[in-house]
This record gives sequence, structure tokens and C-alpha cells, in this order.
Amino acid sequence: MTADGNAITARDITKRYGGTTAVDGLDLEVPAGVVYGFLGPNGAGKTTTMRILTGLIEPTSGDGFVDGIHCTERASLVDHIGLLPEEPPLYRELTGREQLQFAADLRDIPWSEVKQRALEIVDALDLKDDLDRRIDGYSKGMKQKTAFVQAIQHDPAVVFLDEPTSGLDPRAAKTLRELIVDLAAGETTVFLSTHILPVVEEIADRVGVLYDGRLVSEGSPDGLAGASDDGEGDLEDAFLELTADSSTSWQ
Repeated sequence: MTADGNAITARDITKRYGGTTAVDGLDLEVPAGVVYGFLGPNGAGKTTTMRILTGLIEPTSGDGFVDGIHCTERASLVDHIGLLPEEPPLYRELTGREQLQFAADLRDIPWSEVKQRALEIVDALDLKDDLDRRIDGYSKGMKQKTAFVQAIQHDPAVVFLDEPTSGLDPRAAKTLRELIVDLAAGETTVFLSTHILPVVEEIADRVGVLYDGRLVSEGSPDGLAGASDDGEGDLEDAFLELTADSSTSWQ
């Protein structure tokens, strides 16, 4: 967290690929200990933004800070963040337990230090009985659960989640939403990218809408919903209005 209380700060971040601008002058402030819903249609620049903020790629220009660390300082940043990308980084030949142990090893954290927390989350997600099976025999939902545990078992200050409920049945998805809320209650900042708007309405404290690489609106879920044309819509109505016309800006 920086001196201004923000866990994530972006200042005029731009990312270009040749003649294509994926992120266009993004300014963003995410306070510590909140669930921030990051919304946008396919191709809006959400994944690129997350990859920049987690140090996986560098911006063309601008600056990003996560837990007070510049996003280009990947070696320092990794201990402060957790990441669940849309395609979970798992090794099929390992068991679930071996994967979690391997993830701890990569961070130079003894398994004994994260084991209790990891197994508590495993148990909450009903993965305990499958933990010693090889990942190549896991369903998509089981892989998603394992990747979620991997992202948070080291108790990071900021967690980036890209479609975290993908492949989960309704019971598991509900449990995961509850775990996300618990993370924020424990002062972990959660940066949540998803297309499932009811999830954002349910658990996000603040929402940002990205369109054509630009942040076109930001506010509470209720605030954005109330700002729709008729003032009576929900977050989905507001999202559709915002992303139908990139000149629209509700702040």
C-alpha cells in the first residue's frame, strides 16, 4: 500500500502493439482492502492491463504501482501479488498438492509456512479428496480451484483474478465468492475481472468499466446502475450503455 492508501495506482498507462493501442492513457486508483470489479467487453484491454500491473509485460508509457512497487520491478513485485489468469498455470503431471508445493518453492517460501492456509482453502473448496490426484485427471472446475489456492496461499497484499468462477458449479462458485469477500475483509485487495456481472454486483465495492483501452466509468455497483439512462436499470444495463458508445463517460 502506498502513502495515499492505494493498493493499485496507474498513471497514464498506455500499451501499443504496432499500430494497435490496447490500453490508452489509463489512470486508476484502487484503495487497499476492497474488491474492485474490472469490466469490459472482449478486446477492451482488461487482460493487457492485468498483465502490465502484475509485471508480465511492460507498458509502452506510463507508470503502475502495486502495493507501492513499480510494476516493472517484477522480481520485487511477485512476493506482494497473487495472480489467477484465465488459463491457469498448472503442470498436468503433478498432483494438486505437488502443484501447490511447487508454487511455494517458486516464491522461496517453505511449504510448512503456507500449508495450513492452503489446506484450509482446499477444504473450503471441497478439493481435499482430490489433492493427491494428478492434475491431468482434473475437471476444469478442479483446475480452477487449484489455481485459486495457488494464487492466494502465500497471503499476498493484492490478488488479480481473471474469470475466477469459470468452470465452477454453482456451489463452488458461491464458496469462491465468499472467499473473495473474506480476502477483502482481511485487508487483501482483490482486482477482479469477469464477464459475470451479477458476481460484481454482489461482491465488488467499486467497479471500473474499460472500453477501447480507456476507463469510461468508475463508481460503486449501485452508483453505476443508477446512472443508466432511465435511472432504474441494473449494472448490466449500465454496462451495455457504456460499451455501446465509447464517448460516454460517467464519473
